[in-house]
Amino acid sequence: MSATMKDVAKMAGVRIETVSRILNNGPAKPSTRKKVEAAIEALNYKPNDYTRGLKLDRTFYVALIIPSVWQPFFAEFAFHVENALEKNFYKMHLCNSNGTVDKEREYLQMVMQHRVDGIIGITYSDIDEYISRNFPFVSIDRYFTEDVIYVTADNSSGGRLAAQKLHELGCQHVAYIGGYQDTPSEITNRRKYFELECQELGKECLILEMLEPIEDLKKEVRHFLTAHPEIDGIFAISDTVAIDVCEVLDQMGRMVPDEVQVIGFDGQRIHKDAPYLVSTIVQPIQEMAEVAVDRLLHVMKGESVPQRTVLPVHYGQGKTTKKLK
Repeated sequence: MSATMKDVAKMAGVRIETVSRILNNGPAKPSTRKKVEAAIEALNYKPNDYTRGLKLDRTFYVALIIPSVWQPFFAEFAFHVENALEKNFYKMHLCNSNGTVDKEREYLQMVMQHRVDGIIGITYSDIDEYISRNFPFVSIDRYFTEDVIYVTADNSSGGRLAAQKLHELGCQHVAYIGGYQDTPSEITNRRKYFELECQELGKECLILEMLEPIEDLKKEVRHFLTAHPEIDGIFAISDTVAIDVCEVLDQMGRMVPDEVQVIGFDGQRIHKDAPYLVSTIVQPIQEMAEVAVDRLLHVMKGESVPQRTVLPVHYGQGKTTKKLK
């Protein structure tokens, strides 16, 4: 027989109302919450989402919009969002938008139709007209014309850190390679502050920046590197782009990291204990996911949260740069 809320209350030594309040993210003493959560786990109690939803006018579902499940960063972010939601007794709808505006708008409509309670979105599409400050929506990296809540890694410090590392590693001729979009995003600070730091270090910084979607990234990179054979240090906008850059360099017969050193941005790994795929500026993916969920849950309850949350980054050593002596 399945455990009931009454069973949980009895094991935890609290009232049924207390269990219900904690299940619905209400206020409770940390010690009480800990006892209730321990009882839930011990009894393998599964709340009846449908009944809870009818009673509280909620679905207990949150939608996560990501551009692609193929990129490790987005996949890992989704993993941590789902875990954080589960701890708060919510389930996740995953929208793999592939950058399709219509799919993203469809999910935004789901909130308006009360089919999900809120959305966490990594989106670079033109959907400003569908977003408002009263909408239960938390954005990652991107800010909108409305005062929408968003969570981001410190892209400015990340750009500066990449420049500093290439300088420390002895690179004399550095370059930035990346794509850009017309929508406003914190990601643009990666290039901006990389350039600024290079200027302060007295280094010229060559730029290859392409409007997304990029039809043939590797072809553009090859032309750029052929035109500038002196380049010996590269900062790429993401680890995915950095991997493509390394493949082009290999095809051109240029050794990484002996001849050219490459730093990406994200902190992509095959699994949590694996080495970084490239040397990289590491985003705190788990913390970003957990903070995004926390902010959304507060917004859905009508509570005020900071509009902008910036989380620290750090350098992760991979095989595409030399080790500092």
